[in-house]
Amino acid sequence: MKQIIILYVSLVIFFIFSCVNQKDRFVIKNGDLLFQNLDCGPLCDAIESVTNGYNNFPISHIGIIDIENDTVFVIEAGGNGVVKTSLKIFLNRSLNENGKPKVIVGRMNDSLKNLIPKALSFAKQYIGKPYDKKFEMNDSAFYCSELIYKIFYLANNNHPIFHLQPMSFCLPNSKTAMPVWQEYFKDLHMNVPEGKPGCNPAAFSRSKSLKIIYQYGK
Repeated sequence: MKQIIILYVSLVIFFIFSCVNQKDRFVIKNGDLLFQNLDCGPLCDAIESVTNGYNNFPISHIGIIDIENDTVFVIEAGGNGVVKTSLKIFLNRSLNENGKPKVIVGRMNDSLKNLIPKALSFAKQYIGKPYDKKFEMNDSAFYCSELIYKIFYLANNNHPIFHLQPMSFCLPNSKTAMPVWQEYFKDLHMNVPEGKPGCNPAAFSRSKSLKIIYQYGK
């Protein structure tokens, strides 16, 4: 009888801890936005220095989750244009000192979740489009946050969910473009587009249209 009681208590404890673990386990969902501290060198450092991310988390990149047949991908715009990347590759391209991904996850507000299927449909149509090196909003190329802005704009019948702001390529409290940006745009044979309308992932992480729900490695 004593052995039966011990077995019963053990099973109860096992199921309690199993339920707790299930409850605490984060599950990624279609349409979640991944905000990344991407270690791409001086340009990423310059992007992160201009705008603060959620809770001052340094952010230089963004992508959107697309789940197909239980396989998780990230649709993103980067140096290779608009591509679909496996979640594993996305998470492991930039790690902190503990070997954990430098990524936080945003989830659209309940009132906007109906836009996700349309937004993902538009994102898939843009796969293969080139990267927008000039950061121009009205061309056929995309930079990372521009892609997210555009797909939700179209999904919402041409009404913005995220908002454009004057772009800044200057150091805080300065009117002079950072040297790295001066050189970057010089190579493109164009002036620094200071003050032109644009967007960045750090500002999106603080948008009222979504809630930050998870931080990898925390």
